[in-house]
This record gives sequence, C-alpha cells and structure tokens, in this order.
Amino acid sequence: MTGKNIKTASLTELRAMKERGEISSPSRDAPQIDLPDNFWDNAKVVEPKGKKSVHLRLDADVFDFFNRQGKGHISRMQAVLRSYVDAHSSK
Repeated sequence: MTGKNIKTASLTELRAMKERGEISSPSRDAPQIDLPDNFWDNAKVVEPKGKKSVHLRLDADVFDFFNRQGKGHISRMQAVLRSYVDAHSSK
C-alpha cells in the first residue's frame, strides 16, 4: 500500500460512514466471543523498557528479505529478535 491510498478519519466520521453504508461491519465469519465480566480484572499495563539506538551490520540477504516486505521492515526485525529473546529467557 502506498501513501496515496491512506486516508484518515475521526471516530465520528467513521461512524457516519458506517451508517451511510460506505464501510461494512466485520465479516459474519469473524469469530464472536463473549468475555466474562472479570476478564480485565488481572490485566496489567506493560510499560516499554525504552529503546536504544544501535548501528547493526547485517548480511545483505537478511536485510533484503525484510526490506522486500515493505514499510515496517525494521519493526519486523525487532519482532523477530524479541521473540528469540523471549523464547530463550528464563522467566
């Protein structure tokens, strides 16, 4: 998706568009779940630990793999690194 296709709208505008039938509700095939009343009782706010700027040398093919997927390639690399750390950390 290119920047030309991106549009912004307020919540009020989105609701009006939905009422006019310009946008649809989620698919009927989408799963519907009922959450128990106490679902959020044990929820915790997760505070980001902060970011550190680094210079990182990568193999060209590794970088190209993520870069070919388009915008957000650095975030995807971060997600892969995060999942590796989480999988290898004792909790």
